[in-house]
Amino acid sequence: MAHIPIETVPYLESAIYLPMLLTVLEKDYAEVEAGQFKLKRPYIKLIEKAKESALDDLKKTKTYLKEHQLKVIRGSSDELFTEYSFHFQQTMEVRRYSNIRLRNQVEDLLNFYLFIASKNQNQ
Repeated sequence: MAHIPIETVPYLESAIYLPMLLTVLEKDYAEVEAGQFKLKRPYIKLIEKAKESALDDLKKTKTYLKEHQLKVIRGSSDELFTEYSFHFQQTMEVRRYSNIRLRNQVEDLLNFYLFIASKNQNQ
């Protein structure tokens, strides 16, 4: 029986995490826009740069998945876990991810993309 190639797992997981990150960035953008900040523009620009980088990486991820005939489908979820089906050729593998792990991974990505955005703003 064929298995999902191990080298594809980071791409499959990026297809899970990056859309979640983009949702967080969109909500944060809206909060800053509506918020009582004295100087909104630096925050807005930082979020926009982070979003641009994340969108670029998501585009690369989707291209990789398409080229390698991979697909990620979200399955059921409850308070503790969310299931995702990874499809490759005639193989399907179901993985359960802890919702806490998903949140922590998205938070780590948020830190990473905000850091990248802050470095790019200064150039």
